[in-house]
Amino acid sequence: MEFIELILINKLDGVTLKYPHHDNVDGTVCITGHHLILSSRKEGVRELWLLHKNIDSIEKKEYKVSGGVVQGGSLFLKCKDLRIFQLDISNSMELNLVAQTLENLSSIQDPSLFYPFFYRHMHPVMENGYTLYSIEGEFTKVLATEEWRISRVNQHYTVSPSYAQSVVVPKVIDDETLLAAASFRQGGRFPVLSYRHNNGAVLLRAGQPLYGPKHRRCKPDEQLLNSVVNVGMKGIIYDLRSSNLISQQQNKGGGTESAANYSQWRIYNRSMDDVDNQQQLLESFSKLIEACMDKEISCDKWMSRLESSGWAESVRNSLHTACIIAQHIHHKGEPVLIHGTRGEDATLLVCSLVQIILNPDCRTIRGLQALIEREWLQAGHPFGSRLRCGPYSSQSRAAPTFSLFLDCVRQFLEQFPCSFEYRQSFLIALFEHSYASQFGTFLCDSDQERSTRGVYRQTTSLWSFVNQPDEICAYINPLYDPTPSVIWPSVAPMSYVIWEELYLRWLVPQRTEEREEQYKVIRTREQHLRSQAQQLRRELMDLGRRYYNLDN
Repeated sequence: MEFIELILINKLDGVTLKYPHHDNVDGTVCITGHHLILSSRKEGVRELWLLHKNIDSIEKKEYKVSGGVVQGGSLFLKCKDLRIFQLDISNSMELNLVAQTLENLSSIQDPSLFYPFFYRHMHPVMENGYTLYSIEGEFTKVLATEEWRISRVNQHYTVSPSYAQSVVVPKVIDDETLLAAASFRQGGRFPVLSYRHNNGAVLLRAGQPLYGPKHRRCKPDEQLLNSVVNVGMKGIIYDLRSSNLISQQQNKGGGTESAANYSQWRIYNRSMDDVDNQQQLLESFSKLIEACMDKEISCDKWMSRLESSGWAESVRNSLHTACIIAQHIHHKGEPVLIHGTRGEDATLLVCSLVQIILNPDCRTIRGLQALIEREWLQAGHPFGSRLRCGPYSSQSRAAPTFSLFLDCVRQFLEQFPCSFEYRQSFLIALFEHSYASQFGTFLCDSDQERSTRGVYRQTTSLWSFVNQPDEICAYINPLYDPTPSVIWPSVAPMSYVIWEELYLRWLVPQRTEEREEQYKVIRTREQHLRSQAQQLRRELMDLGRRYYNLDN
């Protein structure tokens, strides 16, 4: 397919652009294979470059003059980054042509036609973001314990299409055992290491067990799990589904672990059905954004709509679940296995949040990048399907699971403003690039698909761009003061804060960075005064010693 077949009109003069916090712009619209460009050709007025992939919904409103004759109209472009653009076009035929062209181009589903495959980075790439966080590098300390090894049993993606080629597993378990365990787990997602805490306790993740109609047993799977449980201890399995959903899966041959077969493990279920149900999560996000965009309702109704959207509850539930699991690992030193049905959404979300609680490295810019690589990209979160649409439309399998994760991290930043190297602007950049980007990091549904389609060879990684010295400085938190220990977020309802810097930024001017710089000045002044006070104390002690020495 050629782009020329989809572009019914490529240039149009006399278009008026209206969008938040900006004056109306009269100019010329140009439509390319990847961008809608609007230029006024006036000095001081910036051009608009909008990726078609960013367009979530197109609404057309035609204007009727006297006699019912249609005379032009407006296009409302609702974007995945939550902006809403209005294009006023005076001619009806041109209005329809532009609408149909944008509909054609924003509906393309073939990743090889997306902009990252056509984008060429203007500056030399200093480091390849695709190879920056290798499994060997990320698990160096773990592999040094001689208890774990890297398995390449999935080298050709035949064992689990959604796993990466290499995974970390117990050293005493051979690949034959892994193959047998994979046949017993949904999608071949056998238990693999997600994180090892500094006390030796580990976090594993997997897909659900497939018992089948005969309720079969899989001793290799039991052997794999039992190998991480120390003598005199029991491991913990958290099934992130409700009892009802587990029963439904049992009727389809799935289910949860049997207490009789997994006697070295205690089995709990902690429902996160709201996250694993893609349609429900997308509807929740849509209701949240709809409430945020409604400027006409009263404060009471607005708060009620925010709560009834269910989004805040999903954030709290995710954080609460992560805290419970982190306590098993940190306080009790117990190994924990997490799974849902496929283990590609709620499982990855909770594993990531647990590591932010326990691991200070995940609170740095590069540490968060590595976490996203390990627990989302290499672990098989289907970004291509989940982020196919935003809050203004609906498609099957679409869900803002990654956006929910970013909102959860935002709650950490609110409660621990000095413990994170990155500021909110970094999270917002991740939100935007995950939906539409010139970089290939978030393309496709799995490592296998990215490899097959040439993403690693033909596109530039987002990390290569972000880690450039001129770029990374914009994301550094001026208040950063590393917390080397565990942090425990409050999950009380009153602790939740709406992410206004993201959800309300096109409605209400944000001054977050300005406030952060003011805090930095205050903090620097405080540190200076503390230093002066310490110096004065030392001088006072010296004077005291001299005085008593003279008396003696």
